[in-house]
Amino acid sequence: MSTPALDATLGPGAPAVECADAATATGRARTAAGLRGWAVRLASLAAVVALWQWLTVTDARIGLRFDRLPSPAEVAAEFGRQLGTGIYYLDLAQSMIRILTGFALAAVLGIALGVLVARSRWAGDVLLPPIEVVRPIPAIALVPIAILVFPTDEQGIVFITFAAAFFPIMVSTRHAVRALPTLWEDAVRTMGGGRAHVLWNVVLPGTLPGVFGGLSVGMGVAWICVISAEMISGEFGVGYRTWHAYTVVDYPAVLVGMASIGVLGWVASASIELLGRRLTRWLPRGEGGAR
Repeated sequence: MSTPALDATLGPGAPAVECADAATATGRARTAAGLRGWAVRLASLAAVVALWQWLTVTDARIGLRFDRLPSPAEVAAEFGRQLGTGIYYLDLAQSMIRILTGFALAAVLGIALGVLVARSRWAGDVLLPPIEVVRPIPAIALVPIAILVFPTDEQGIVFITFAAAFFPIMVSTRHAVRALPTLWEDAVRTMGGGRAHVLWNVVLPGTLPGVFGGLSVGMGVAWICVISAEMISGEFGVGYRTWHAYTVVDYPAVLVGMASIGVLGWVASASIELLGRRLTRWLPRGEGGAR
């Protein structure tokens, strides 16, 4: 605690020392809270695996039949076997290439069109009607069209991934631009800022939270659709390998594929959220919001 008498006795550096100590204590508290959070998450995951092991080992039938479900030990053994084969890494790389290619195209075009239709009434009148007609169609329903239109299955799968991610990104960007306070733009224009200056220094930074929300949703939907497209018309990829394992009744391999899909999707979405937090540090954070 700092008082005028104590400050006079200790010298002018005492308040600074107290501030440094308070910052250190705050940092330690946040670190401890973060470690506790990770401990809880790992414990919840371990509890799910333990319950799964118990249900499969006891051949439980409680409305659902767990006697045919592979145990975590069997899945772990199959995962270890696949790690020793080159085909597993080839499938991972193939799915990642498809996801990154389709998602990158969707991000660029979705953000650009979202800003355009929100800022230009003429562009909205021309582009939004066909976009809104196509948007409710599930991306996976476009697989027959992709097979007919694109010369290779690879291009068709990338197109399905693009279509899945494009609409969430475009819609989120459009709403984020329209939600910007007009006062921001008016203030910049009053100081002599032109359209390009407003776009790069007001619109794009101001819409980043909404854009990254759309990117995160788009990545999740893209993973769902790329896996489905691989199951239908792929030759390599995690989705294709998982479906192939199902057709030959190799259920541990099916669950290995499912787990691989889950981990890859989680890593991709977490990366987008991390990048979004880094680029929007200027936003006010609520208590416990920076996780």
